[in-house]
Amino acid sequence: MPTHLLTTLPAFLAYFAVAMGLLALFLLIYLNVTPYHEVTLIRTGNAAAAVSLAGALLGFAMPVANVIAHSDTLVDLACWGAIAGVIQILAYLVARLTLPQLHQDIPAGRIAPAIFLAAVSLSIGLINAACMTY
Repeated sequence: MPTHLLTTLPAFLAYFAVAMGLLALFLLIYLNVTPYHEVTLIRTGNAAAAVSLAGALLGFAMPVANVIAHSDTLVDLACWGAIAGVIQILAYLVARLTLPQLHQDIPAGRIAPAIFLAAVSLSIGLINAACMTY
């Protein structure tokens, strides 16, 4: 194994572990903010739930990935990751205000509102990621 790989592997593992922890925490919070049970809906084949949740996860992962690429410390990653999560939750709440029936549409499997929610999540995530470049 190259020496460089051995010396950088601990940093990779640390950043990866913190990022996975942030992702798991975001998922836990997001699943508790939404009034429907995405995982159960996805298990029953509800594509709307899968699309909306995928958008939220990707919308969160983009700024976290950007912070990993630009941060100097794990604390930096954790702080900016928390901010990314808050922004993503706010994006969901704004989408819910825009589509008041969203809490019924996703469980009913209506794909159009789910695509809109995913697009909002991805758009906010992309802008959020760009703002976290320093």
